Amino acid sequence: MKVTFETATGETVEVEAAPGDNLLKLGQGAGMPLEGTCEGQMACSTCHVIVAKDWFARLPEASEEEEDMLDLAYGVTATSRLSCQIDLTEELDGLAVRIPAEARDMRGI
Repeated sequence: MKVTFETATGETVEVEAAPGDNLLKLGQGAGMPLEGTCEGQMACSTCHVIVAKDWFARLPEASEEEEDMLDLAYGVTATSRLSCQIDLTEELDGLAVRIPAEARDMRGI
């Protein structure tokens, strides 16, 4: 299956994925600036992505905790999610997400 990341500069990066892969880890492996400071524990918003509108409704609903963390993220939109909370399924083959312009990755890679 495939996932497409769009960078803040408009570059698209298509990544091979498997069911069960986590979107944060997939994006990090593809060199996307998704810091994920809390390592998926929902204690930060450094893995914020903007899901393409036609894909957003296909995702499971965000938890209240995720919504609270998104309140702290820069550049939030109606289709924002934390990538650490998206585990890929076959139904998400072709998923497209955009990295917000405000994204910073302090991991130094």
